[in-house]
Amino acid sequence: MRALWLGLMLALCAGGAHAQEMASVGAGAVLRGLDKISGQASDLDMANGESAEFGRLTVDLAQCRYPEGNPAGDAYAFLTIRETASGRELFSGWMLASSPALNALEHPRYDVWVLRCKI
Repeated sequence: MRALWLGLMLALCAGGAHAQEMASVGAGAVLRGLDKISGQASDLDMANGESAEFGRLTVDLAQCRYPEGNPAGDAYAFLTIRETASGRELFSGWMLASSPALNALEHPRYDVWVLRCKI
């Protein structure tokens, strides 16, 4: 399953004409963050290139993409997540909305995942 997902991501990000026709770039993304200790969930409404703080994390959204003609389906976003205080990088890569566990932030307190792209 992971190999299939990675192949899909490589095909979509390859930059070829066919790959460009398959994906559209959203204006940003809606992410959800969960503090596993308090049980509090918060939505982060972000534009491409924007940073937001969630708890003790800083989340950078590079870009959100979605299948052509289907902005509500299978969004994926390139995120970089760091500890705010130390600047230590915890996650950097593409996160897929339909399969958040496939390439997930691994943190004892926080979860962050993609809900959808903004158009």
